[in-house]
Amino acid sequence: MQIAIIGPGAMGCLFGAFLSQIAQVILIHYKDEYVRILNEKGIVLEQPDCSKSVYYVPAVSGGCELNNKVDLTIIFTKSYKTRAASETAKQILKKDGLALTLQNGLGNLDIMEEILGKGVAVAGVTSHGATLLSPGHVRHAGEGTTYIARGTRNDHLLNDVVTIFNSVGIQTEISDNLDSLVWGKLIVNVGINALTAILRVPNGVLEAVSECRDIMAAAVKEAAAVATALKIELPYDDPFGQVKNVCQATAQNRSSMLQDILKGQHTEIDAINGVIEKKGAQLDIPTPANHFLCRIIQSVEATLDQRVH
Repeated sequence: MQIAIIGPGAMGCLFGAFLSQIAQVILIHYKDEYVRILNEKGIVLEQPDCSKSVYYVPAVSGGCELNNKVDLTIIFTKSYKTRAASETAKQILKKDGLALTLQNGLGNLDIMEEILGKGVAVAGVTSHGATLLSPGHVRHAGEGTTYIARGTRNDHLLNDVVTIFNSVGIQTEISDNLDSLVWGKLIVNVGINALTAILRVPNGVLEAVSECRDIMAAAVKEAAAVATALKIELPYDDPFGQVKNVCQATAQNRSSMLQDILKGQHTEIDAINGVIEKKGAQLDIPTPANHFLCRIIQSVEATLDQRVH
């Protein structure tokens, strides 16, 4: 199977390294210098016990040489780059190929379906966590089940994808409840990402420190209330308990939003806490904790060039 990973950051490199053991994998990035580093040094995958392995996975800029040659594209870009990534996927996919999003936030699948069509784009969520230490150097900081939603036009290929994922150690299952999957992960991100980025701490600190737990609990409670009002059946009974469990399981992980802030990059706050704030307003559900987290992150982004070091 020919697999193209669009967005080889922390998670893209993690999945690229695993999948390269059994499939033809190519990484697509839009910066030539990043591509050069990946091709010269490979993906350095560091495990929690500090052991390291190197995977040489070819990388290209843009991907035009792959036109109509790819069976599966996996989009790992930030949510604000989903439209551009989808255009690339449309260009390189075979006629019966699939485009899978394993991104954070809400709304990515809608954009993909607009560009690629329903049945071509499929959504999933993963519990794996990874930290990008430098271009191509990734620390694997947590793992769990990956779920992919049914609903594609090509069930045979989807089954092949699940088989390949499982064969390289990415425990994967097919789910018939997409909303449950996406909202289940969204609520976890609502609790963890913005707060870790503001405090500049790894995930585990939020669960260990009572002051952090209080803020996290408030944000999660609001998000769960919005989900309930939308009649979303979450994949767990205790939202805050689930968020605490994820904090423990990925204790050393730096959330993707923290990594963005540390690198001076734009974050996905609008697709995570911002979604809760927006939908809460539409449903007349107060979301002061999520409002506060959004404003702080947006303020951090707006003042990056004035930071005191």
